[in-house]
Amino acid sequence: MRSLFWRIFASFWLAIALVAGLSMLLGRALNQDAWILSQHPAIVGLAETWTERYETQGAEAAQAFLEQRRKDFRINVQVLGDNGQPLVKGTFPRRAAAFEARQENDRRLPWRRLSTDYSSPLTGETYLFVYRIPHPELAAWHRGSLLWPLSALGIALVVLTLFSLLLTLSITRPLGRLRGAVHDLGQTAYQQHSLARLANRRDELGVLARDFNRMGARLQGLIGSQRQLLRDVSHELRSPLARLRIALALAERAEPAERERFWPRLTQECDRLEALISEILTLARLDADPGAAQPIDLPALLRKLQEDAQLSAPEQRLAIALEPGVQLHGWPDMLERALDNLLRNALRFNPTDQPIELRVERQAHAICLSVRDHGPGVAAEHLAQLGEPFFRVPGQSARGHGLGLAIARRAAERHGGRLQLGNHPAGGFCASLLLPPNAKEPES
Repeated sequence: MRSLFWRIFASFWLAIALVAGLSMLLGRALNQDAWILSQHPAIVGLAETWTERYETQGAEAAQAFLEQRRKDFRINVQVLGDNGQPLVKGTFPRRAAAFEARQENDRRLPWRRLSTDYSSPLTGETYLFVYRIPHPELAAWHRGSLLWPLSALGIALVVLTLFSLLLTLSITRPLGRLRGAVHDLGQTAYQQHSLARLANRRDELGVLARDFNRMGARLQGLIGSQRQLLRDVSHELRSPLARLRIALALAERAEPAERERFWPRLTQECDRLEALISEILTLARLDADPGAAQPIDLPALLRKLQEDAQLSAPEQRLAIALEPGVQLHGWPDMLERALDNLLRNALRFNPTDQPIELRVERQAHAICLSVRDHGPGVAAEHLAQLGEPFFRVPGQSARGHGLGLAIARRAAERHGGRLQLGNHPAGGFCASLLLPPNAKEPES
């Protein structure tokens, strides 16, 4: 799933391995003696072969071996014993040895001098081998010996470059598409299929693209709903304003004695307009930051709702059932407005001979606050539209602006729950707020 992580990790690991290889190569280059003694074909295996011939075949065979090695590789060898004296003549001329002895600095010599000791596995004797390789021969060998490491290094650099290029493109191209999607979203021209291929990736960028798609769809939905709300608000405000304008025109034309009968009509239309604006503002304020969640005193909240219902509809009865021990954290004012709107809807349709039931109980992992009336209910084909702003069921004569259920639904969503609407099996209509016991603060 996290393939992007592993690709970046592999790139860093490969770069570190390459740096380590270069460090080892430089280390060998700085330590030339050990490198030459372990890699030069004229020296590799010479001590073992010479010792075996010297101890089994004698000094002449050992001397012949050194002379043959000089012809093959142009290298001079001396072998000294424990007392520091030569065991065989060797291949280094005496005049060259005298010249070397007079030089205080080995760098002025025309050859490279190296030495190493070797202990015989048969006799246990230790021999000191002194090698002298001419600088031209050593330079030629260096060129040949470094060819393979440099070739391998070049191949490694090419592979690392191609891998880094592919990794860079795999990151920058999706980021470019995301940037274009952000631009389109800002211009309200975002199309979800523009990130379809990117969303199919099984790495972090694919997860980001899927999240961005969900965010874009959500924002487009919010923009669409806001535009629809603005159109609905404009339409709903037009009716009371038109009625006010007509009433004012009639009052202007009427005689002073007749104007008195228009004032109640003007007052009524102003009250309706004020109530509509108040509900619109209530719905809009639900999207504001409500602050920190707090414990809700459910008994006090239910008592206040009962008192308000008795004042607005004294002929109606409200039966409250609160399950003992139920605790709820959230925003009391928001929850009170939601339940008040549900109760007002129930009061409009409930017959006076039946009580309205307000119940608070636990259901699975949620707290259910339900309001049930014994009215005619709602036709099944209209249930899906309930809760949309300004929607009113056709044929209902009860007054209202269609914002009560929208306010209740938005309040439930702000608590992390939902509004459930439906006809009760025993008759009537039931609206339920299903809320989590502990509401989470909305993300800013």
